[in-house]
Parts: sequence; C-alpha cells; structure tokens
Amino acid sequence: MSAVRPLKRGLNLLGSRSLSRSASVAANGSILAQRQLVSPRVLRSAVVGRPLAQVATVSSPSAVRYASTSSSAPLKKTALYDLHIAHGGKMVPFAGYSMPLQYGDLSHVESHMWTREKASLFDVSHMVQHQLSGPGAMDLLMKVSPSSLDKLKTNSSTLSCLLEKGTGGIIDDTVITRRGESSFYFVTNAGRRAEDLAFLEAEISAYKAAHGPDSLTWDILEDRALVALQGPQAASVLQSHIANSGSADTDLSTLYFGNCRDLYLTLADGSVSAEPVLVSRTGYTGEDGFEISIPAGGACASLPTQVTDLLLQNPEQVRLAGLAARDSLRLEAGMCLYGSDISTAQTPPAASLGWVVGKDRRDPASATFNGAEAILPQLASPAKTLAQRRVGFTVEKGSPAREGAVIVDLNDESRTPIGVVTSGLPSPSLGGINIAMGYVKSGMHKKGTEVGVLVRNKVRKAKVTGMPWVESKFYRG
Repeated sequence: MSAVRPLKRGLNLLGSRSLSRSASVAANGSILAQRQLVSPRVLRSAVVGRPLAQVATVSSPSAVRYASTSSSAPLKKTALYDLHIAHGGKMVPFAGYSMPLQYGDLSHVESHMWTREKASLFDVSHMVQHQLSGPGAMDLLMKVSPSSLDKLKTNSSTLSCLLEKGTGGIIDDTVITRRGESSFYFVTNAGRRAEDLAFLEAEISAYKAAHGPDSLTWDILEDRALVALQGPQAASVLQSHIANSGSADTDLSTLYFGNCRDLYLTLADGSVSAEPVLVSRTGYTGEDGFEISIPAGGACASLPTQVTDLLLQNPEQVRLAGLAARDSLRLEAGMCLYGSDISTAQTPPAASLGWVVGKDRRDPASATFNGAEAILPQLASPAKTLAQRRVGFTVEKGSPAREGAVIVDLNDESRTPIGVVTSGLPSPSLGGINIAMGYVKSGMHKKGTEVGVLVRNKVRKAKVTGMPWVESKFYRG
C-alpha cells in the first residue's frame, strides 16, 4: 500500500526525480498513438498498463508526484512532529505534511536493516483513517471495491482497491477492516487524500439519495494518530506494554496477521491509557508488525507521544525510522506504491492484484462493483485482454534502474520500448543487488525472461523474477 513515495530531494539512493506529464490515458488498455520516444524522464506511471511499443511523452493530468508537496500552502504537522525534531529527524515536505525522511542515529541502510533484524517505529499519521457505519456500509464498500467484505469476520481486514466506475482503474489501494456487523474502519493514502475524499463523497451522497440520510455515517478520523511498529521484535516489545497482560484477549500470540483488537497500554508512569488503542497486525514492510491507531483528541492529546515514548524505551530493540527506509522495505516485499506502481491507469488484474477481486464476485451476471465490466474479462482471459503485466526484475551490477527507465527487448536491435520501470533501487537486504518493479508487455512477463533496461543511455540486462525479493514474515500463528 502506498504510504510513501520515493522522495526526490537529497536521496540519491532512491533515485527519484520530478517528472512532468502532459497527457492523460485511460485505464482500459487502449493503445497510445505513435509518437517519437523521448527521455525516460518523461515516462510516468500513467502509461503503465499500456502497450509501450508506441510510447512517447505521456502523462496524467497532474504534473506533480502523488505524495509530494509542490504548493506554497503551509505544511501540516502530525501529533509526533516535536518528537521527530527531538530525535534528529530530517524533515521533508511529503503529502502536505512535514515528515521525517530519516534520523540522525542511523543511515537509511542501517535503518532498513534495523527493521529487518529488530524493530522500527514509523509515524504514519499522515495517512487518512476512516470510519463508515450504518445499514448501507457493506453495500457501499462492496460497490466501490471488489473484495468479498461480507465474508470478513469482525475485527479482520483485507487489502483492497477503490475503483473507478466504468474503467475499473485503481483510485487508491486501501486496507479495509470490518469492526462490526455494519461498521468498517479503513485507511487510505495521504497523497490521494483530495481524490479519495471527492470520490467517496460522491459515492456516499448518491447512496444516501437512494436509501435515505440515515443509511450511512462517514467519519474521517482526524483526531487519531497512527504509528507502525515493524520487525521481528515488534510483538515482544508491544506485549510488554499491554495492560492486564495474561488474559486471552491481551495475548498477541493469538492475534494473527490481518486481525485487530482494542487494547489498553500501561504507560511509562504506571497508569493505564485512558482509552484503548486499535492494534492491527499488519504493515508495509513484509515483516511481522502492527499498525496502532491512537486517540489524539481532547484528554488524549498527549497519548500519541506517550505511546511512542513507551515503545522507544529500549533503543537496543526499537528505533525510529523514516520514509526512506519505509520505501526500500516495501519494495523488497514486492508491495505497490500508489502513483508509481499503480494508478487509475491500471485495473487490479493489470497490476497483478487480481486476487483482491473476491472469487464469489466474478460472475458477470451478478457483479456490481465499479469497473466489473472491464475487470472480469481481464481475469477470465488475461492473455487476450491485458497489454501489460506488473512484474519484478533483478538488474545486473552497476547503476540501478530507477522509476521511468525504459524496458526493451534484447532481441530487438531497434530497442523498441516494451515496458517501463516504476520502482527500483539497490536492495539493502540483498547486499546491494539491483531490484526493480515495472510493467512489460504480455508474453515478456514470465519468470526468467531476459530484457534490457535503459540506464544512463546504456542497455543493462535484467531478468523477470518473482516477488517478494525478501520473504514476508507475516504472523499467522
């Protein structure tokens, strides 16, 4: 899920750069008109999912990166801003917020490896937390997403996508949690806040117009912070701070990946938190870990800082980590970044996310979710309907393949483009091996296929490989 985008300023390792995009494309696999190929710098994620044999300067309507900040509006601060400053956080503009890129005690690579070996704490309070309830909550969410939410048990969740009507393009990726019979909690990306809220407002208003004003209640949970504790020591650290430890409900060994609980914490002064925190066993690193939603309003205004200080008590176990490590961790785990690896230019099948479509929702006669008419034929006959597929690559030694690098057929001397890299960097966990994610035309997407990637005007060999590169360690009991 896209919680970060590679930051473009002062981070050569992530190889990001500001790109201008001049024309929008549809999400239905239509072929672009032939144009002269230009520098890879103008190739954006809006073109992936299209046949790239005929690509030139193409773009989405926006000329800025989804989660970057280009306006002159004052940056927002999360509830943990002062804590970041106190810990030497290098703050950068990100999705309208001032967010930590990394901290003074660890380099990017050191922070990345700390997460893999111990535990790191990430502030993700810029993400948008939602609560949707009412008799129409299930119907509404099953219209805007393709998942079988009616099969979810209480306090369990699934990764899903918000979908455009007609095209089935991915408006955003999201984790949806069922909290009760007709109550749901879900989190969307900070960089898509304006687009997501406009989309949801329109869908909810239409539903209320048809079913009455009391059919839905939608709340954006601005009064809650969100932190992610990730790594092999995350469970033992968090367990030591749970109040009334010993009962079945407070035993994290019975809380499995994709499930959540409301839990009270014993704070540093020995008191119990005035309100419970919502602990979800999930994350964006591929490691075992938790996302913790913390009340931050009224009498709980200081609770986010108290909880963070509590989790950081032992610096030999837990350190703060920023956006740089978060991005490299998620790429090694094969997880998509919205605006790079997925966008409205892709449907779930094109993005290799067809599994988010519930198996019981694939009957064309009864499918009611947005874009079903485009998505279901792609699931049924991918070879005939998908121009491109999202895949992973390993790239030969040398300069890494960054976002926007053109992929070519090694057997074609004309070097006609057949795809584009959407994320790429040297893998810290694999000793600097160059890894990348991107889209290639169907037929070239199979594991083991060798392709070329244009890096600094030179063709570098790459091989299609399975993802993730680093095995996920989600806790399933």
